[in-house]
Amino acid sequence: MVLAKALLVDILAELQASATGFQASMIISRDGLLMATQKTAFPVELDEARAAAMTTALFAYAKRGMQAIKFGGVQQVLLKGEQGYFVILAVSEYVMLSVLLSHQAQLGLSLLSCERCAQKIAATGIVQPSPRMGLIYLGKSNNIANSDKA
Repeated sequence: MVLAKALLVDILAELQASATGFQASMIISRDGLLMATQKTAFPVELDEARAAAMTTALFAYAKRGMQAIKFGGVQQVLLKGEQGYFVILAVSEYVMLSVLLSHQAQLGLSLLSCERCAQKIAATGIVQPSPRMGLIYLGKSNNIANSDKA
């Protein structure tokens, strides 16, 4: 299971290298469990477990709001603050990608990179974590299953 987490961290590292302004990125289950994280140049100490829980809560509120106005499911949440942006993307039914961007980030390019990263995460077949067993595979990806046997 360590190989699967390393793969997710590599995907996040690739995301952060794709454009300037990325400060932190996390892959989180809808239950608030942190699956992988990658930080660069984040000015304040980030409590990853708390950030994962807050991400889950924000996504849940956005989902309720979208249901109330009958706009369908939530695909993305974008928050803009004085110091930057907080972006949450739905990867699958059970997984989210959370990204912190500096205020200097090129938002369009960064969002495009986030979308591509979400697609890569979904393509791995890793769709939800289990606290006891590590990551659970529910998909067609043979490379991960084969790499765990190696």
